[in-house]
Amino acid sequence: MNPSADRMMLVETFVRIVDAGSLSAAARALATTQPTISRRLKALEKSLGVRLLQRSTHAMKLTDDGMRCYARAKELIAGWQEFESEIRGAVDEPVGMLRVVAPHAFGQQQLVAPLAEYLARYPRMTVDWTLHDRTPDFIGEGIDCAIRVGDIPDPSVVAIRLGDVPRIVVGSPALLDGGALPAHPDELARLPWIAVSHFYRDEVALTHAARGATVRLPIQPRLYTDNLYAMRNAVVLGVGAAIGSRWALREELDAGRLVQLVPEWQASPLPIWLIYPPARFYPARLRRFIDIMRVAVPQAFGVVAPPAR
Repeated sequence: MNPSADRMMLVETFVRIVDAGSLSAAARALATTQPTISRRLKALEKSLGVRLLQRSTHAMKLTDDGMRCYARAKELIAGWQEFESEIRGAVDEPVGMLRVVAPHAFGQQQLVAPLAEYLARYPRMTVDWTLHDRTPDFIGEGIDCAIRVGDIPDPSVVAIRLGDVPRIVVGSPALLDGGALPAHPDELARLPWIAVSHFYRDEVALTHAARGATVRLPIQPRLYTDNLYAMRNAVVLGVGAAIGSRWALREELDAGRLVQLVPEWQASPLPIWLIYPPARFYPARLRRFIDIMRVAVPQAFGVVAPPAR
């Protein structure tokens, strides 16, 4: 490794330490060891002739020199990335690792096809595809982007709306026990329910598709779950009624294992977002992934595309 490249690596490591909040978190984000991160920090301090961080057993704090170095290092890295992007131009092919967090249900089924398309189109890329339903710590975990469903509580992230997933009320034939299909939300209050805890717990709101009238309905769930597939399977087994994404329930509806309740009423669609931390420059690996997801997600889910701006 030439000295210039080596110094850039040390600078990037220092910035990652500060952003991540600790040497161990930086090591995880950079897929290396804590001793390696510590050696790089000491090498940078020796090269600059200043102390950048004050460390104790429980805390880490930037020195005055460290604060100045951090600000300039961020500018230096951003400037270098912009320079690379300008030089590469149209032939800027993604290379390296993209770390993505996706929801459990979507990430193991509907999103795998666009993920495979991304890998096929860019053979020099590798993807770390992590599935969970919480918003990640982008800096601390070294995550490039995340796909989220529902509201985005963090106003600091960049959020691209990919579409809206229609949701319907379903139950099993056994749940109705030969009775008539409920036609109005008021008739649902007598049924046991399964709550998808990320989106509703003890109350649901349903809107009439034609009239636009909205009814809020208190429910008494027998089961709470944060997993779409667990909810679907429990509904099929007659545990209770539930609200779910139409795409995830289509097979059971077609087979008659589920029926749509109050078919003229629907829950509000859930927005699908692609989110990532703000930056002056976004690498090609992220930009190309966003391009594919903008097109592939509405197609994969059969969702309503977001309004044009």
